[in-house]
Amino acid sequence: MTPKHNKKEKSGNFKQTLEQQIISIFNQNPTTALNYKRISKALGIKDISNKKLISIILDELVEQGRLFEPQRGSFKLKASSSFVEGKVDMTQSGSAYVVIEDADTDIYIHSKNTKNALNGDIVKVNVYPSKKNSSKLEGEIVEIVQRAKTQFIGVVQKSKKFAFLAIDDPRMPMDIFIANENLKGAKDGDKAVAKITEWPENKKNPYGMIIDVLGRPGENDTEMHAILAEYGLPYEFPPNVEREAEKLPVEITAQEIKKRRDFRAVTTFTIDPADAKDFDDALSIQKLENGNWEIGVHIADVSHYIQPDSILDKEAYKRATSIYLVDRVVPMLPEMLSNGVCSLRPQETKLCFSAVFELDDDANVLNEWFGRTVIFSDRRFAYEEAQERIEKGEGDFAEEILILDTLAKKLRKKRFQTGSIAFDRLEVKFHIDEDGKPLGVYFKESKDANKLIEEFMLLANKKVAEFVGKPSGKNKKPKTFVYRIHDEPNQEKLQTLSEFVKKFGYSLATEGKEVASSINHLLEEVKGKAEENMIEQLTIRTMAKAVYSTKNVGHYGLNFSHYSHFTSPIRRYPDVMAHRLLQHYLDGGGDVNPAKLEEQCKHSSDMEMLASEAERKSIKYKQVEFLQDKIGEEFMGIISGVSEWGIYVEIIENMCEGMVRMQDIASDYYYFDKDNYCAKGRKTGKEYRMGDEVKIKVKRADLIKKQLDFELIEEGYY
Repeated sequence: MTPKHNKKEKSGNFKQTLEQQIISIFNQNPTTALNYKRISKALGIKDISNKKLISIILDELVEQGRLFEPQRGSFKLKASSSFVEGKVDMTQSGSAYVVIEDADTDIYIHSKNTKNALNGDIVKVNVYPSKKNSSKLEGEIVEIVQRAKTQFIGVVQKSKKFAFLAIDDPRMPMDIFIANENLKGAKDGDKAVAKITEWPENKKNPYGMIIDVLGRPGENDTEMHAILAEYGLPYEFPPNVEREAEKLPVEITAQEIKKRRDFRAVTTFTIDPADAKDFDDALSIQKLENGNWEIGVHIADVSHYIQPDSILDKEAYKRATSIYLVDRVVPMLPEMLSNGVCSLRPQETKLCFSAVFELDDDANVLNEWFGRTVIFSDRRFAYEEAQERIEKGEGDFAEEILILDTLAKKLRKKRFQTGSIAFDRLEVKFHIDEDGKPLGVYFKESKDANKLIEEFMLLANKKVAEFVGKPSGKNKKPKTFVYRIHDEPNQEKLQTLSEFVKKFGYSLATEGKEVASSINHLLEEVKGKAEENMIEQLTIRTMAKAVYSTKNVGHYGLNFSHYSHFTSPIRRYPDVMAHRLLQHYLDGGGDVNPAKLEEQCKHSSDMEMLASEAERKSIKYKQVEFLQDKIGEEFMGIISGVSEWGIYVEIIENMCEGMVRMQDIASDYYYFDKDNYCAKGRKTGKEYRMGDEVKIKVKRADLIKKQLDFELIEEGYY
């Protein structure tokens, strides 16, 4: 019986392959009518039985709606109107969905019809109604328009004559074949980066070559570099960029100082995290003769050193942002610039681009000035040191810091009164040893010293954007500028959030001007409660994503009509763009064509998103590593999410999140109740909802997959 079964299986596979080859011929000739003879010839098929099989397949393809018969025996691909372009969302099984922008539904693609497309690729799809459900769409990928990526991270599996790279990403359905001469010294078991070089016709696996060997899996540097490589982010500077940085003229000449407003005699200092190495903003303060305060927001003048289209500028634009992984910073600029020349270090003369404000005692802005300056920072404060002066009123520069704190609190109060939303989420940080091993977890809380700096940075960003973007004088048209925009939240998402928080006894307005104040009230109400972190996270997800654009729609979260990023050019490329544009307009330059700037804004937004994802993944990796030696230990947690696979639980004391799989809940058979967004027991009817407090045991910590599995400790069950 076994040989017969194998023969049948082979026959089925042959028919499937033949069908794909036939469709491939039609895809290559989308407007040509073909009969079975021409297809047989194209495929090199001469025997009668296989020619008959081609005829059968052609009839079946007509029934499926993928071909039509303009005349008897002649077949054509469905009209080109059925072709659409979209992005591939690959599943772990090898099938996929193609997501079409602004479409109501995604197109399902069977694994045999993916045409070697990979996750994230832009593809062209031939669409037809599903055979199982005519209201749904299926399709076949006929062309890969643009590859999302050609480089992949995985572990080398070496045999005597060849090797494979077993890809880490579960949505990459096959491994990469590597010939021995293309291993670049990689050994069996090494984690490496491979590039796909070709994908031969009718081959299941793409061919590739190793381009970088990262090291042994599980080693800290290997894993951090792997996270960066996974998102196509850099972990070192090319030698030519480093050389270019070293050649920069860094001496500040008397001639350069004469061109600038001199603040060297004015009290100036920086306030940053204790472990910061680059200081890109400083504050100056002096009392004016009229009793008002002159506050200077001084920002490192990166654009003085980085000239447009230079090697350094191209590299900075390519990176677009510094990346803050859990144990390191990958800077946008070489260290010689980011930590040296541009950094506003204490007791050093530095070149800045500044926003200077005259404020009265009520923090009303009476006058403003923007331009290039030279400063001398008297002191470098860590946030903790500045906070101590605010709380105790003692120490050097305590008087100045207290005045700035008072003004900042008044600015903050006005901001919230006019509709700014008060997101104030705790950040998870790890105490890490010299080998990168996490020793403990702590939470970074935003105190008055942090809020002081935040408030003056917001003021500078807002006022710079207003100065350029608001029409003035005879010019009724706003000048082109780079804005940080944040659109209004989606009504449907707001409604869903409102329904969800009702279950906890909270209310949320979903329409009109009171939405922002209602969100603030909700965030204030949940403070200190078990569900605080979860509700704040869900509220953030309800908001639109902030992005860069020349098309100003305002910033909803801050309730600013004009807002830019001006204050961190060492770590953000859009700030460099803002500096250049501002200087251009200060010099009397005309309006700028927005097309190229908009392209740069989109690139910067995309890179910021990738950096953020890499940062989250590095935190997840450390969470898994932190709990590796705590298998079997019990913790209290909050249910942070529910899916058809399981319940997500965030441990209260360290905010590490893992999953309790549905199949592992011993007391009952639990399923995902979509309507009530909970896990529900079939026999008992017991429900586990988001926000519920539960006890869990750490069951598994998988570093390779960056996954934590928990076991639910059910009361009264054991």
